[in-house]
Amino acid sequence: MLFSYTAKAAEGKETKGEREAESRAALARALREEGLFVITIEESQGARSLSGFLEKVKSLNPFSRVPLSEKILFSKNLGVMIGAGLPLTRALDALRQETSNAIFKAAIGDIIERTKRGSPLSEGLKAHPKIFSELFSAMVAAGEKSGKLEESLRILTGQMQNDYELRRRVRGALIYPAVVMTAMIGVGIVMFVTIVPMLQSTFKEFNLTLPLSTRAIIGISDFFLSYGIWAAGVFIVIVIAFFQLAKKPVIHRALQRLMLRMPLFGSLIKQVNVARTARTLASLLLAGIQTLEALTVTARVLTFVAYREALERAYEEIQKGKTISSILRVNPALFPNLLNEMIAVGEETGNLSDMLEEAAQFYEAEVANTTKNLSTIMEPLLMIVIGGAVGFFAVAMITPLYSMLGNI
Repeated sequence: MLFSYTAKAAEGKETKGEREAESRAALARALREEGLFVITIEESQGARSLSGFLEKVKSLNPFSRVPLSEKILFSKNLGVMIGAGLPLTRALDALRQETSNAIFKAAIGDIIERTKRGSPLSEGLKAHPKIFSELFSAMVAAGEKSGKLEESLRILTGQMQNDYELRRRVRGALIYPAVVMTAMIGVGIVMFVTIVPMLQSTFKEFNLTLPLSTRAIIGISDFFLSYGIWAAGVFIVIVIAFFQLAKKPVIHRALQRLMLRMPLFGSLIKQVNVARTARTLASLLLAGIQTLEALTVTARVLTFVAYREALERAYEEIQKGKTISSILRVNPALFPNLLNEMIAVGEETGNLSDMLEEAAQFYEAEVANTTKNLSTIMEPLLMIVIGGAVGFFAVAMITPLYSMLGNI
């Protein structure tokens, strides 16, 4: 990024200029190393619109993001080094040098600069919300307040590891059918644009009367050959338009409601959200965060609007003196009775964090079983779909060939 700066030399001479740097903090550090006292640093006016556009492009690029696995290593190693007695800035600098992700490296460098200026670690993390979630910042802030930063980082690492495992299982259940369907569509397109035209010329040569199924396949083939590029362009526009519309709150909410009602996948989505709710609440409470604040952070971590709104309502009702379990019971379609009972026991015995931990482990095991069963169910369903498509194509194209051989 291009910045304009004003600085003073040791003899009092003021200098102005423009320079490229990763961030304001990086430029300030470079100027100090040159013996200059920084007065102001501003993003260059001519570069603001371009930098905004580049930032947007970066956000759309999945390879420019910091993966969860790298953040897990960051929290784990930071906790170990702090526990070993290393100063915070030295531990952060070691982690900055170790990472190969340029965005993560720049963010850690900025956090180091903020820490050197006296800001707590949690404030530095909050300055990078696209990398460090509110849960991450809240857990670190709780550790700083209680003087148990190492323990908070350990709990946070465990929470993120379980979240990573949940995501991995769900992705694993969806990858197989996605790959098979993509391959089937690809093979189908190749057959429509290569094999079908060859057979069509043979049928025309013998002047055969074609059945409806064969004419339908030939019609699809002709469409691909004549308008394939236009169809691909229209499809891409429709996909982009769909994702843009899906960002609108009303449509986003409707789509999520539909997903929750889907057979097979609906129950998996509910189990994942319940597991994440229990795990996140347990981690925050174990770190010493108050119940109301823990509910607020958990609500913001969840991606499904229905679950987020349920926890936001719980926040309001708890302020009136109600318990969490009594509030969640109002939404049996979202929060199963078993979870409510476990929360109720935790509230009665004063061991809410322990009961939430057990509930999280139970529903994470349920997610593992569901994803395993989902893969088992999807395999025969996909075989039926593929077999039906191949059979229809074979019958449609072979039937005229038999007629041709019978006329010879």
